[in-house]
Amino acid sequence: MSRSIVRQSKFRHVFGQPVKTEQGYDDIRVSKVTWDSSFCAVNPKFLAVIVESSGGGAFLVLPLSKMGRLDKNHPLVTGHAGPVLDIDWCPHNDNILASGSEDCTAMVWQFPDQMGTRPISEPIVVLEGHSKRVGIITWHPTTRNILLTAGSDNLIIIWNVGTGEPLITMDDHPDLIYNVCWNRNGSLFCTTCKDRRLRVCDPRKREVVAERMAPHEGIRPMRAIFTRDGNLFTTGFTRMSQRELGLWDPTNFEEPIALLELDTSNGVLLPYYDPDTNMVYLCGKGDSSIRYFEITDEPPYVHYLSTFSSKEPQRGMGFMPKRGVDVSKCEIARLYKLHDKKCEPIAMTVPRKSDLFQDDLYPDTAGPDPALEPEEWLEGRDEDPILQSMRDGYVPPKSRELKVAKKNVLDSRPTTRRSMSSCDGSTNLNCTKTKCKMLN
Repeated sequence: MSRSIVRQSKFRHVFGQPVKTEQGYDDIRVSKVTWDSSFCAVNPKFLAVIVESSGGGAFLVLPLSKMGRLDKNHPLVTGHAGPVLDIDWCPHNDNILASGSEDCTAMVWQFPDQMGTRPISEPIVVLEGHSKRVGIITWHPTTRNILLTAGSDNLIIIWNVGTGEPLITMDDHPDLIYNVCWNRNGSLFCTTCKDRRLRVCDPRKREVVAERMAPHEGIRPMRAIFTRDGNLFTTGFTRMSQRELGLWDPTNFEEPIALLELDTSNGVLLPYYDPDTNMVYLCGKGDSSIRYFEITDEPPYVHYLSTFSSKEPQRGMGFMPKRGVDVSKCEIARLYKLHDKKCEPIAMTVPRKSDLFQDDLYPDTAGPDPALEPEEWLEGRDEDPILQSMRDGYVPPKSRELKVAKKNVLDSRPTTRRSMSSCDGSTNLNCTKTKCKMLN
């Protein structure tokens, strides 16, 4: 008599649970701009959401503790002259965020733990190097002050925000870049592009080290992320417009490790990956569900776990870094679902009866300390993230300030630091006057 063997996994019974209504964030007018970014960024201190605004672009920054209805006097961040397209919190400083906009600039902002009531319009650094809108912003995972931006001019620029200087510019993409993702130690990044190619790039060599034509046969946008093992997880569409996911080995792009058809829908699937559990959460814009999968070394390699479903479609999604989850409730992930006028946290939980710390669910995770300085990374060094224990839950790190230190105290130039990737002589003179550095 044959018995079906059920695959053993501690994540088989993970379930999603939305928080109570009073623990959500209400009266947030989420942006209606047509761009396939998540519109939301979250860390253990703050929630940031791109919002509707008249005249220029704006986003909202809320302390996580400020739940319930949004205060009418809560300030917006209004420095951009065009709609904001993407935002990303710095992994090494919970008070620093970068934003990209249709006004062709990226800006870096610092927020105090206690927000005031006046609109915030002065960034620390303005990064000017793109000739078209800046739609992708992503921080380096292990190196202090390194930020990558990608624009509709098909350029990728890597900046040192501590000095405001462009370090590396890559123009290998002939068409619109859909997404960019660093690998675990930041030695490589992968991109998807409108020319239907998946590329793996080495920024310090300024070259594409691997590429695959049409990992998904459909012409609709793709997404790609690195897993902790160095493989690539992709989402896209088949020729018949069915949504599809794939797992690829970048050293052998001929055949996929796994390829799985999902459903027929228009929304691009945005993948959110947790390297500690090797789980990936798929959220489609306009969907009302979140599917989650576990990636393993055993066939079929990408294992479907379950689906969290609700009635309301999502406009965007934020993903909490692992150090911000609640270990006392066996929470392994928390997503922040954007509705039309509110943000709803959803906790992903492993059902356990014990109240003790669960070592098997919480291996040491990436902490807030950078492993490298920009100069070390540029010289070719690579380091994995510095790990921290989760046994004590979230412990706020010492606040480090990104300072603009002026050489001449009596200089009347504004405090906002503007930097350009193609400076003329006079700008270069100013560039050397001002230095930004993160103080420990």
